[in-house]
Amino acid sequence: MSTEPPQYPGPPDPDDNDPFKKQPPPPGPGDPYGGATPPPPGPGDPYGGGTPPPPYGGDPYGGGPGGQDPLAGMPPLADSGKRVLARIIDMLLVGVVVWLLTLLFRTNEYDLDPDKIEAGKSFGQGLLAAVLYMAYDSYLISKTGQTLGKKWLGLRVANLNDGANPTLQTALVRAAVLWLPFAFCCACVWTAICGGWSFFDKPYKQGLHDKAAKTVVVTVN
Repeated sequence: MSTEPPQYPGPPDPDDNDPFKKQPPPPGPGDPYGGATPPPPGPGDPYGGGTPPPPYGGDPYGGGPGGQDPLAGMPPLADSGKRVLARIIDMLLVGVVVWLLTLLFRTNEYDLDPDKIEAGKSFGQGLLAAVLYMAYDSYLISKTGQTLGKKWLGLRVANLNDGANPTLQTALVRAAVLWLPFAFCCACVWTAICGGWSFFDKPYKQGLHDKAAKTVVVTVN
């Protein structure tokens, strides 16, 4: 028989009945209200994972994620003087074809009597030049990003958002803005303004036709 005195419960703790003094047990692991920090999201998670940024920024005129420059990773922008020289080469090449075709179809306004110049023939020559220039520019730019003039001078037209060669639709928009005035009047003045805009444009050195198509001209490595 045990000789130890019997154990009786002690007096109740007064804090047990006070909700402001009694502290709850600490939260366990994974508790959303103060527990252990859950592990960071894994690679590819859309809420903070390791998805890499797009190669050239993504947004043509607002920068990429986090203000990334759309030109990041692209070759350097082309010198505006080289662009003008490449354009002159292209104009001479296509101009020869236009001159031959206007002779063939008798639309050469320079063969007419200055006192009897026919506006219809003058417009026909301008329209023919515009169509040929647009076809030449659109086709080659959509295929390789280069006209012959640009190829010879080491230049290329690229989409501002991803650096790829423009699609045929993009190249056609670019060519139309540049060459369509040839069908009307002041074609040379418009071409000079449109292309010469790149001398003053910042930060992408775009001509007005580049702005319409969201393209830039870069050097070829």
